[in-house]
Formats: sequence, structure tokens, C-alpha cells
Amino acid sequence: MQKLTLPAAIIIAALVIAGAILYDKPGIVKGGADNGVAAEKKEVSLDNDARLGTESAQIEIVEFSDYQCPFCRRFWSDTLPLIKKDYIDTGKAVFVYRDYPLSFHPAAEISAHASECAKDQNKFWEMHDKIFSEQTKKGEGTVTYGENELKLWAGEIGLNVSVFNQCLASRKNKAEVEADFADGTAAGVSGTPTTFINGTPVVGAQPYSVFQEIIEDELKNSPAPKKNSFFK
Repeated sequence: MQKLTLPAAIIIAALVIAGAILYDKPGIVKGGADNGVAAEKKEVSLDNDARLGTESAQIEIVEFSDYQCPFCRRFWSDTLPLIKKDYIDTGKAVFVYRDYPLSFHPAAEISAHASECAKDQNKFWEMHDKIFSEQTKKGEGTVTYGENELKLWAGEIGLNVSVFNQCLASRKNKAEVEADFADGTAAGVSGTPTTFINGTPVVGAQPYSVFQEIIEDELKNSPAPKKNSFFK
């Protein structure tokens, strides 16, 4: 009897540990639905942040993101291109990026400032994509980089580097980054990426199918909004 009990206990313990590891990963909802979708809709401002698509679209998607977060990078590489192709480019959705730099990612805040400085030169999305793509070249997980790399990348995407460097040094857009973070926190954001689809929060780098299901449901059941009808 003892011979059976000990191995069984080991197996059960292993399963418990494996389960804890699975559900304790960053980017995965704890205590929520298995697919990372929260039931309650939230009000989230579109603010004046960078966007793709038209504001008159029926679907409004707001992502709170951290540039050094590997799960945000996965959303950028795997999911956002499909959302863009199927819904943004077809005029059904507008996508808004808002900064939510987490304190334990040392390059996250300065990256948020860098993208806002690029926005001042009408190259937000070029910088947004550059920051993520350069990390992808270095491997998976959290990638180390900093201010020197951001200045280099700014030149590579064609920014006026002198103007960019001055903007970055002065933290010219500090209030904008802080406002994004405050709005995210007020809406219940605690990890990245958190994406709101007409107010429905999706937490983590969920598969495209999760986003598609919510978007299709909103297209069927939500009226076409006037500007900023879902978000203030």
C-alpha cells in the first residue's frame, strides 16, 4: 500500500506545481476566465494617442502595453497583424495604443517616451514596430536594451535624431505617458497587454480567435458608434 501511495503523492504534487506555473505566468489572467476575457465592460478613453483606422469604426480597440513585455511583443507579432488585416484595414475597427510601462521592466518607461517623441515627428508606428522588431532579433523572453539603442533605432527609421534626442532627454511627453498609465489603472489594468474591445477587457497575449470572437459579436450586436460613444 505504501509503495502505491508515495508515487501517487509525487504525481499529484507535480500536477499541482505544473498548474501553479501555468496560471502564474505573466500575461495570463488569474482568477478569471480561461481565455483571459473579463465579463464586465469598462470605460476607457481613446485620449489623443496614436491610432490605426478610423474613429467612426464600429469597433474600438484600446491596448495598454509595455514595450519590454514579451507578451506584448507576442501580441504585436502574432495577433495585431491579423486584427489589422481583417478589421482595421477594412474600416470595421480603430486601434489605439496606450502606454502602460511596468516598473520591473527598466526599458519600458523610456521606450514609451521614445515612441511619443517619434509621434511628434509623425513616425509613431515606425518606432513602435522598430522597438518590438529589434527585440525579436535578440531572442525570446525579456530583452535587455536601453537609451542608446533607442537613439540608434530613431536614426534608422529616419527621425531627426537631434530633435529626438532632445525630446527624450527632456521627457517632453512625461504627462502623456503618466496619463495613459493612470487611465489604464482606473480601468482595472494591472498587467500587460490588456486590450479593451468596445470596453470588454482581454488580458494577456491571447490567441487571435479570442479577439475575433469578441469583435464578431460586437459587429452583430452593437450599433455603429458615433465618435467616442464607447469611450470618453
